[in-house]
Amino acid sequence: MYIGRHLWAAFSEASRFFPAMLITGARQVGKTTFLRNLAEPGRKYVTLDDVGNRTLAKEDPNTFLDRFSPPVIIDEIQYARDC
Repeated sequence: MYIGRHLWAAFSEASRFFPAMLITGARQVGKTTFLRNLAEPGRKYVTLDDVGNRTLAKEDPNTFLDRFSPPVIIDEIQYARDC
């Protein structure tokens, strides 16, 4: 069961003006669940928990962005902070 967030309206409005947005916060509070429930159909989701995705993002960011072109949710982005 998904519990709606008050942040939904503000985030939706802001996303109309900004091509990229970042959600940060404590672990296990629902950041990914929030984004996946907010995302329109067809938006891709990729996590850098996956070693293959992380390696691609670090070693060949252009190919990574070709494979996961916008609109996309990139989860665990902190694992590729060297990019």
